[in-house]
Amino acid sequence: MTKTIYILNGPNLNLLGKREPEIYGDITLEDVTADCTRLGAELGLNTELMQSNHEGQIIDWIHEARESAAGIIINPAAYTHSSVAILDALNTFEGPVLEVHISNVHKRESFRHHSYVSLRAEGVIAGFGVEGYQLALRRMASLLAG
Repeated sequence: MTKTIYILNGPNLNLLGKREPEIYGDITLEDVTADCTRLGAELGLNTELMQSNHEGQIIDWIHEARESAAGIIINPAAYTHSSVAILDALNTFEGPVLEVHISNVHKRESFRHHSYVSLRAEGVIAGFGVEGYQLALRRMASLLAG
């Protein structure tokens, strides 16, 4: 049976490839979706990539994942540094959680150095560009394999 992985993306990631390409590159979220779908299939995982600019929607997807997903990969974007609500929702999820950031948040403004999500995540991948999603998928497959 194929395991489903929710790949959740926070605010402004819909502008990937258009917004601050010097930080985030020129690859779009659609490209990331295609890459994750392809790699997920190779790893025996079904990937469901979602993006929202609204905190409540991300929380609703995390709640949905409790019944529908074996694991969550999340790039909470700016909510990383501010959302206790997303942390609380992730704490209700029993499967593995991996946190992804396209940029190296530790080379950026000091407020970006703190992550609420890291308090729940089994691991954090930051600074590898959009390749971080593929690294997270490979790690997720390993975690789920036992």
